[in-house]
Amino acid sequence: MAREVSESCMDSLLTEIVSSYCNVLYATKPELAARRIEAIGYQVGHQLSERYTMERPRFSDHLEAIKFICKDFWSELFKKQIDNLKTNHRGTFVLQDDKFAWLSRMSGEPSTETRGSAPEAGNKAAETTGMHLYFPCGIIRGALSNLGIPCAVSADISNLPACSFVIRIKV
Repeated sequence: MAREVSESCMDSLLTEIVSSYCNVLYATKPELAARRIEAIGYQVGHQLSERYTMERPRFSDHLEAIKFICKDFWSELFKKQIDNLKTNHRGTFVLQDDKFAWLSRMSGEPSTETRGSAPEAGNKAAETTGMHLYFPCGIIRGALSNLGIPCAVSADISNLPACSFVIRIKV
């Protein structure tokens, strides 16, 4: 019997984590808040990867592990596979999710806290959205680390709610 978490609960939890770290705990140190949020995601990804690969043999190469993240891992988290995978075959992979669930609610009208003058509201919204991406980047990095693949993960959100995760394998 699989255990699941409600999407609305996950959205609320992620929003609260970002809000607490950015506005309360590390309000004057956004880079430290970002590192802490990513570290929480790393632990989650590491543990989920452990759970989802218990019955599997180890992956033979990086591409196999990345495909696992794109298909099986992403399906467990978001009930869909990654929409597109690109690689330069030299240790860089780009995972494209055309409607990233954790950002889809952010792409609409500005919230009450981001309304105001257009430039200020746009900058605040971009900052908030960017902070929300440290958690899934951490999840991906943690999952791959558990699979024996040290990497750096970043995200690009130039066209919300689409999101690209760039994975650079460390050698």
